Amino acid sequence: MQKGRYYLGRVVKINLDQERLIGAIKSSPTITVGKFDWTITDVVHDQVGKDTFVFGKLAKYAREGHAKVIDEDSRSQVDADVPNLLEASSSFVYLPSCSGIAFLHVWNGIQEDVFPRRFKSVIEAAFDSFFIACDVEPVSDYRAFTTRLKKLNYFIELSATVYPPNPLFGRLWSSLNDYIERRNASEVTVKEQSSKVKGLNSNIIGLMDHIMETSDYIPSEAPAIADAAILMAADGYGRGKVVGIEDGGDEVVIKTSDTQKSFLYSKEPIPFELAVKAKNQFDKISTDRDMRH
Repeated sequence: MQKGRYYLGRVVKINLDQERLIGAIKSSPTITVGKFDWTITDVVHDQVGKDTFVFGKLAKYAREGHAKVIDEDSRSQVDADVPNLLEASSSFVYLPSCSGIAFLHVWNGIQEDVFPRRFKSVIEAAFDSFFIACDVEPVSDYRAFTTRLKKLNYFIELSATVYPPNPLFGRLWSSLNDYIERRNASEVTVKEQSSKVKGLNSNIIGLMDHIMETSDYIPSEAPAIADAAILMAADGYGRGKVVGIEDGGDEVVIKTSDTQKSFLYSKEPIPFELAVKAKNQFDKISTDRDMRH
């Protein structure tokens, strides 16, 4: 079984409910980007335990493709026109219960930074991009993220853009979640900068370290808004960035998307089995980070 790497993300929806999103996946339009067309094929809508899942393949193809074929009469290789020639295909599974998505990285075809953009474009095209948004945001690996942060001597900037979570939220950033609800906001951007000695006062490393040690960790006070926004982005509800100074005085930028969680699995998966694998991954994230409905 040839294995590929699947990346984990959250599907963040604005003015778009689960039913309409699933409908758009099952009856997706075709969009054109450059010389290739994109659509979703081989859709399976089924159950895994009590939860539903939607499996599909994001397909990249050439409407007027060309390929080498064998001319048996001349026993030579010749060019031939091949309509709708498949260039690359990325299997994915969407889990509505946690707005989670796992998708296959395809080398030189549909990389982990390309899939979210094309998936977004296909889904939004199903509604003529009219007052709706559908983004795939990465779920960060806390341990990998904090390992990189610990190499910095101090932080000079924390920034994040976050979106209302649905249906799960993280207990550590519940105060920010409540704020977003009270403001009826569809997007919140937070940015802190410091040019002072020792930089910003942030507890982001401590918060992540403690909840990795014990999921029922309760901080002595609610996390500061910028720390909460970074946590929220790391859980897949936005994108965050930390800028800091390391030894030698070099400025380093660390993004939550740089440490996206992933797992290895078959490049040609059975839909149900991929759904089970992905669900186990998201269930573990929810348990480890004490995420709640």
